[in-house]
Amino acid sequence: MQVARDVCCCGRSGSGGSLTRSACDTHTAVCRCRSWLLRDPAMGILFTKLWRLFNHQEHKVIIVGLDNAGKTTILYQFSMNEVVHTSPTIGSNVEEIMVNSTHFLMWDIGGQESLRSSWNTYYTNTEFVIVVVDSTDRERISITREELYKMLAHEDLKKAGLLVFANKQDVKGCMSVAEISQSLQLTSIKDHQWHIQACCALTGEGLCQGLEWMMSRLRVR
Repeated sequence: MQVARDVCCCGRSGSGGSLTRSACDTHTAVCRCRSWLLRDPAMGILFTKLWRLFNHQEHKVIIVGLDNAGKTTILYQFSMNEVVHTSPTIGSNVEEIMVNSTHFLMWDIGGQESLRSSWNTYYTNTEFVIVVVDSTDRERISITREELYKMLAHEDLKKAGLLVFANKQDVKGCMSVAEISQSLQLTSIKDHQWHIQACCALTGEGLCQGLEWMMSRLRVR
């Protein structure tokens, strides 16, 4: 396991993000001081098992999508409340996010073609799958659909909720939420609770609504 950083971000103010207390009210995301970069999927499994020994109330979330979709930017909007310069993720990033008294362990998994075959090593105990879609990438939306249905067919994700973030909605000419929903054939999903949310990772717009949907799913369990 390679630890790239140990970041204390409690109390940090955003420098461009919109996940502020005024914008999100009670749904503000707060990081509990730890940030990790894991390059070995096997270590990711071990990390999750060890985490569960000491934290029984956390909810595991994986963030997936094709490369350049905005996954890591969204993760750090959640944890740091600000825009962080990112490079393509090799392996995974993991953050502990606290929303009110609810703890999420969020895994941001690299989306390059060579890494997608290892996504399933992160599925164990996952309660929510966040799929980030680049709303400007019409050419690869069919690939996103293929990867989505591979995931949903996996035994370890049969009870997982699905949140689709239609990212980059601020870009002129991007696909609409309705177009993305149709391209991904979301209405055909019957065995999973799902929600699609327009967002802009750079400003944080729409991210709180996605968190709120996950919280609502937890409340009805």
